[in-house]
Amino acid sequence: MAGSAGGARLAVLIDADNASAQHLERLLAEIAKHGTAGVRRAYGDWTTTRLASWKAALLDHSVQPIQQFAYTSGKNATDSALIIDAMDLLHAGNLDGFCLVSSDSDFTRLAARIREQGLTVYGFGERKTPKPFVAACDTFVYVENLAPTADTTSDAAKPALKRDSTLDRLLYEAVDASAGDDGWANLGTVGSNLSRLASDFDSRTWGFGKLKDLMQAHPSYQVQSRPAGDGKSSNAYVKRRETGTRTRARQ
Repeated sequence: MAGSAGGARLAVLIDADNASAQHLERLLAEIAKHGTAGVRRAYGDWTTTRLASWKAALLDHSVQPIQQFAYTSGKNATDSALIIDAMDLLHAGNLDGFCLVSSDSDFTRLAARIREQGLTVYGFGERKTPKPFVAACDTFVYVENLAPTADTTSDAAKPALKRDSTLDRLLYEAVDASAGDDGWANLGTVGSNLSRLASDFDSRTWGFGKLKDLMQAHPSYQVQSRPAGDGKSSNAYVKRRETGTRTRARQ
């Protein structure tokens, strides 16, 4: 197994029938944050005009099209071909993780099976993706969150936080699980907790590019930077505010 995220060997398997070519460039950029996509395949019936928009995108990004004829109406042969190839790649033992690109719940068991083998599964799909598939992945990214966002470097440009009970609950549980006796929690650990609590947690869902920005915008939390052990960098810490936090977090 690779020792770091940057060196992780990944296979990108795309269900072209249930994914859009317009997201491919940004999707591959997102995948590059987790490792190197040595295997890049897109599955579909490339003899049809329905997938015409994919062809140029595949060439531009060195993605191999895998031809799969639709033998019988109403049966998804593409899914079967992708699953068979995924299992072959899994048992070859040359990979650290898989990136499954689809909004189809048919890949739920595949994602779970790969995880059972000890490999990481990254899912990518639209917000309509069924929850069982989302939950079966270690990390699930909604492709809508990959769209370019406005520059939020200045305080005036930062969006207002859209509050909801799901966000409040997740933040409360993630901070509470990693807070020290003084109530402060390392933001990196909080982020890891959030990923374990909800595979599809993404600060971009609430309009923030980084978790730190989201926490700073949330009225129930305060963020503080502390020098790191090397004396050259700093780490961010977060703490629940003293008044009203518990009540709001559990609503």
